[in-house]
Amino acid sequence: MSGATMDASGPAQGRWWIGLFLVIAVLVAIRAGIGEGMGRVYVQTETTRYASTTNEQGRVTWSVVADVTAGAVTIERDLFRTAGQFRAAESAAPGQQAIRVSWDRTIGLWLAAFFTLAVFSFLAGDNPAYKLTESIVIGVSAGYWMVVAFWETLVPKLLANLAPDMVKAWCMPNLEGGAFNPIALIPLGLGLMLLSQLTPLGRHVGRWPLAFVIGTFAGLKMVSHVESDIIEQVRATMLPMVAFGDDGSFAAWASIRNVLIIVGVLCTLAYFVFSVEHKGAVGRAARVGVWFLMITFGSAFGFTVMGRIALLAARFEFLFIDWLWLIDPKGERGMKVVATLVSCIVDMT
Repeated sequence: MSGATMDASGPAQGRWWIGLFLVIAVLVAIRAGIGEGMGRVYVQTETTRYASTTNEQGRVTWSVVADVTAGAVTIERDLFRTAGQFRAAESAAPGQQAIRVSWDRTIGLWLAAFFTLAVFSFLAGDNPAYKLTESIVIGVSAGYWMVVAFWETLVPKLLANLAPDMVKAWCMPNLEGGAFNPIALIPLGLGLMLLSQLTPLGRHVGRWPLAFVIGTFAGLKMVSHVESDIIEQVRATMLPMVAFGDDGSFAAWASIRNVLIIVGVLCTLAYFVFSVEHKGAVGRAARVGVWFLMITFGSAFGFTVMGRIALLAARFEFLFIDWLWLIDPKGERGMKVVATLVSCIVDMT
């Protein structure tokens, strides 16, 4: 019976999602026809010329030049502009191209809005739009970090030590050193051995570099964790119960804070001492330690929720400010939208 219920709910859920997307499409179309529209990105191209100079050590330095010189390189970059700046430029010179609509960024804006709504759609249940967005996010993230690792790790730390002249002529003209480092052959060999994990016959070869990486990482992190999580925590707890200010006067609030920290640490440790029965003074200290634990957990949870709410608010700001243009914090387009809405209402009445 449950299978029949699931089969019946499938078409109903599909119709529900089709209806929802149709409603969203109608609302977006209505919003696009009100005021000055929505979801457009304006840019202005800035041209900068750079010329290179080489010092006595052979280091290349690029500086900005005003005119076209021999060997100068021209770099063009697009600066973001607002709808208000676009209207002002159009009023001064109709048909101008200094500030224009960037269609590639506009398409990216609409894709970002679609992906945001697709992720929010998971609140109503799993659906194809959410699965598509999830796959795209994972794929793009993997590709992005692979490129970052290539240019920030493989090129400067591996290739620059194996073939410094080639890397200097290819992509790093300011590369210092320039001598072949045979030690770089060790990570190259370990990396190639890791790739053997992709083949069933060579998986045993990939265990050696994997063990080396895990062991080295554990040893390095153990030292840092001991210093940060044990030594520094103990040092931060060793506080004077009676504190004084810089002028030698008694600091009441600092003393209260130090006493609370010391009492909280001792009572919390008493709660985790299970070799002694929690009765009498130890039991009372353990109950006080429970209060300190609950306050700490509550503060940590509240801080986490606050961070998630901030991320959610940022997505809503993106949807209502950058995409729908319903909120105008800088006053760049609100007056025209409001005037158009008023005129539409007057025409309807």
